[in-house]
Amino acid sequence: MSFIPIFASAGVSLEHHLESVSGFLGGYYICLAFMNAIMAFYRWQKKGDARGGIGWAGVAVLFVIMAAFAMSGDASLTPQLSDWIKHQVNQATSPTVYTLGTTALLVVFFVFRRFFVQPMVAWTLLNATLLLMGLSIVDPNFAAIVTKPDNVPIVAMVFLLGYFTWLATYRAVLNDDRAARGEVSLEKLDDEKVLVWPDLVYIELICMVALTALLLVWAIALKAPLEEPASSVKTPNPSKAPWYFLGLQEMLVYYDPWYAGVVLPSLIIFGLMAIPYLDFNKQGNGYYTINQRKFSYLVFQFGFLELWVTLIILGTFLRGPNWNIFGPFEQWDAHKVDVLNNVDLSQMFWNDLLHRSLPKAPSGSQWFDQLPYIALRELPGLLLTAAYFIILPPLMAVTLFRKFFVKMGFFRYMLLANLLLFMMSLPIKMVLRWTFNLKYIIAIPEYFLNF
Repeated sequence: MSFIPIFASAGVSLEHHLESVSGFLGGYYICLAFMNAIMAFYRWQKKGDARGGIGWAGVAVLFVIMAAFAMSGDASLTPQLSDWIKHQVNQATSPTVYTLGTTALLVVFFVFRRFFVQPMVAWTLLNATLLLMGLSIVDPNFAAIVTKPDNVPIVAMVFLLGYFTWLATYRAVLNDDRAARGEVSLEKLDDEKVLVWPDLVYIELICMVALTALLLVWAIALKAPLEEPASSVKTPNPSKAPWYFLGLQEMLVYYDPWYAGVVLPSLIIFGLMAIPYLDFNKQGNGYYTINQRKFSYLVFQFGFLELWVTLIILGTFLRGPNWNIFGPFEQWDAHKVDVLNNVDLSQMFWNDLLHRSLPKAPSGSQWFDQLPYIALRELPGLLLTAAYFIILPPLMAVTLFRKFFVKMGFFRYMLLANLLLFMMSLPIKMVLRWTFNLKYIIAIPEYFLNF
């Protein structure tokens, strides 16, 4: 029997939903109360902060009261988000708002990182996020997605990723402050050698036992996400890749499989292999820092968090039947149809701008006779792509990346510039799809070459 309520389908009545979820929500709020009670004790006894201890004790009491109301199973007493808020969230949910919103959030966190890395600020944000999660689970549609056995580990990994990102940023800010004062990094203060036996082996043994216990509890509390045997006649809707490939599957919305499934992943691997040969900055090796490696930090944070993690979250929680976008509180209706009229750049240029038909070779022409017509038809896209990959790198070398060009030399700089341009081609194409319904910049279906 599963201890965590799992809903095979959304759209159940709120009363029936609360009957099955009330016990879980009550335990959930009790855990939050216990967590904040420990924080209150820590602030009061260990830090001597009586005011902070009383404040977090009050938060713990508040969660206990919420647990009592949640266990009642009464819709009028259970804490939950208002229908107006859920409706506004669903209305605002779109790839544009999601992607631009997460990008803006990353910028805010980076600019004001000294504020957000403060432990009590981070603890407050954690409480707010967990509270929002509890209020949202009252909605049957939200709970059907979040508590799905396939998605529960992803929810946990989102919180773990947030914690480790905060921890790394926290230590980086401390190290930057120490470097400004002429002090060594935190890692240099704790560089004592540790023996593999017995120190490391004992730690690994303890971790192994703890992880085994966690997996046992996990197996008992959650039903195994097993489905019926695979059949070519009946496929799941939506048909999703494993979570670690959902970012790749999201890329396929904007690019052809040869580019999104082959070129971009290959460039990621190639780019990671090229880092030791491209990097000329000798600072920041072996310790956390941001100021000493700001360019590398921003590139990796944007590439990993925005162009990979957020796409995984989008594909997991917001992509529903027929790969349509659904709001967090919206029922996954397989009959929902989003009318899209995506057009190629060549169509925009010849049909919409010049009001002419697309250049087309006479019927029955050989392939070498068709090539000039294809080149003429796709000339706007070819020129834009050539300008992007050929003209932009020199312009970047004399403007924003002048220091990189001087220190790296021509070959290493061109390699870096083109890797960056390939990476940025994904968000650029995403924005063009959302704003202009642009399907392909270069569309050559005759040879399965679309970009």
